[in-house]
Amino acid sequence: MSEYRRPDPELLQNLKDIANKLRIHSIQMTDASNSGHPTSCCSIAEIMSVLFFNVMKYTIAEPRGDNTDRFVLSKGHAAPILYAAWAEAGLFPTSELLKFRKIDSDLEGHPTPRLNFIDVATGSLGQGLSCAAGMAYTGKYLDKADYRVYCIVGDGESAEGAIWEAMSFSSHYNLDNLVVIFDVNRLGQSEPTTLQHDMDVYRKRAEAFGWNTIVVDGHDVDALCKAFYDTSTVKGRPSCIVAKTFKGKGIPGIEDQENWHGKPLSAKSEAAIRSLTESIKNKGPHELTPKVPDNIAKPVNITNIRLSEPPTYNREAQVTTRAAYGSALVKIGKSNDRVIAMDGDTKDSTFSIKFKEAFPDRFIECFIAEQNLVGVGIGCGTRGRTVPFISTFASFLSRAFDQIRMGAISQTNVNFVGSHSGVSIGEDGPSEMALEDLSMFRSIPGSTVFYPSDAVSTERAVELAANTSGVCFIRTTRPNTPILYNADDNLQIGKARVVRKSNSDKVTVVGCCVTLFEALKAADKLAIDGVNIRVIDPFTIKPIDEETIRKNAKETGGKIITVEDHYPEGGLGEAVCSAVACCRAITVKKLAVPEIPRSGRSDELLEKYGISANCIVKAVNEMLSQY
Repeated sequence: MSEYRRPDPELLQNLKDIANKLRIHSIQMTDASNSGHPTSCCSIAEIMSVLFFNVMKYTIAEPRGDNTDRFVLSKGHAAPILYAAWAEAGLFPTSELLKFRKIDSDLEGHPTPRLNFIDVATGSLGQGLSCAAGMAYTGKYLDKADYRVYCIVGDGESAEGAIWEAMSFSSHYNLDNLVVIFDVNRLGQSEPTTLQHDMDVYRKRAEAFGWNTIVVDGHDVDALCKAFYDTSTVKGRPSCIVAKTFKGKGIPGIEDQENWHGKPLSAKSEAAIRSLTESIKNKGPHELTPKVPDNIAKPVNITNIRLSEPPTYNREAQVTTRAAYGSALVKIGKSNDRVIAMDGDTKDSTFSIKFKEAFPDRFIECFIAEQNLVGVGIGCGTRGRTVPFISTFASFLSRAFDQIRMGAISQTNVNFVGSHSGVSIGEDGPSEMALEDLSMFRSIPGSTVFYPSDAVSTERAVELAANTSGVCFIRTTRPNTPILYNADDNLQIGKARVVRKSNSDKVTVVGCCVTLFEALKAADKLAIDGVNIRVIDPFTIKPIDEETIRKNAKETGGKIITVEDHYPEGGLGEAVCSAVACCRAITVKKLAVPEIPRSGRSDELLEKYGISANCIVKAVNEMLSQY
């Protein structure tokens, strides 16, 4: 690489002028909406100017092109200056900026991918760097391209542990195509940050995490140009620019003052804009254009992903669904080389280890850092470059619920697989038992929630998830279960399967996986006494097959029992209740884990917490005695 050449004075002045234009836009936008964060924008004005008009490679014609550099504004409340930068770059007229935060505008209060230049939604602080790390990992190891990833992190949000999970991940994988800029503007929302302007501590922390670190005056465009150039020469380590800045920079009486977070300037705007305008040398349009990216990353096809071969299981076998997940993952990995898998150091338990053994170059170990695990997966999935499958114990995904919900806002197509669900896992006890996961994933807008009951349906769930938009969740379990389906059974999203039926059924029982087989055992016991029940496997909890459930409930006298290895709130029972809420003369009795469980054998726990075959028999008899 050639040696650094200092930009000529005209370019430096243009960059300074653009920074102040970005400040003016930010003030005008937040005034027009009477809300927003102009002072948080002002602290990064020079950083944005240098990045967008001297450093990054991108095109206006295709802002999210395969080869363009990626940019993540982790401190998403500074959205006005991001929008202003794209407008100044020529993507859309600057007049559109005044629609900021209006109901008919996609220039929302925080960035979302409704805009064609945004990859991930930000605003819930501490998450952007993990997503950026996923993008950088994809660029370095999967695309093998030269695009770079830049992420601006606020000093306030750097208190979030997820930031340091991402710092650790990025240095471990030598992501030298990733640059994070810490905007150290000293002031948080309600008071000064913990470190304020102690730049040495920031530097030492970043260096301790293995990053090439540069401390710079964040308002000196010359120094910023040099710092960004230096990061481009570093190999084997990610780079961190620690920028000393001032909140409200350039605004007399407001710069570096408390109590201006998240407030438009209002009456002070006119004086602020006048002062900033006076400092601009070139009042007319600038003539700076972005650098053109190289075409190294090739187009990919992530459609119509299929199992390389159908499920093949002996009908007499007993197989845990988590093992079937691992087998299916390998099969779709054979069919499409953009399928990737990642785990949080539980791969031997989730069986994603099968994928690692088959495709070590497409497996990402994220270690015990679930928030970063989810963020990396979201980042890897941006721009349709990969099809990520994220696995860990289902209970541990609750730690990353905020990342998952932000993933939905990011329009992500990431697939989550949670193993070790319910009391059926046995002796490990309640800390490992996912009993809230169905509720959690059902609450995510646009999500699809699979709860396969055997190995065959698990493999089909993986295949379907790989081709389904939005957040997908597949719940797998620890105990072995019988093989229920044939390899050619047509399992579909939102289509339940009636697995036991007679013309004299008195009650419809709906269960999944472990509890489905308990229901089948209960059916055998009840049949001895001449009582027949219908048993339904919903396959997906969201969407739930309303038509099948209603039809079968009506055929069995309007009586339904749901049985689930989950707490009563938000799981299978409530999904079924919603499905029949508009139907008259249908009664639903929910069997679920009623309290925080304890350790014990799986069969003991199913019995103790009311979801065993014996408990189903009792519930059926009680329901019949009441009618």
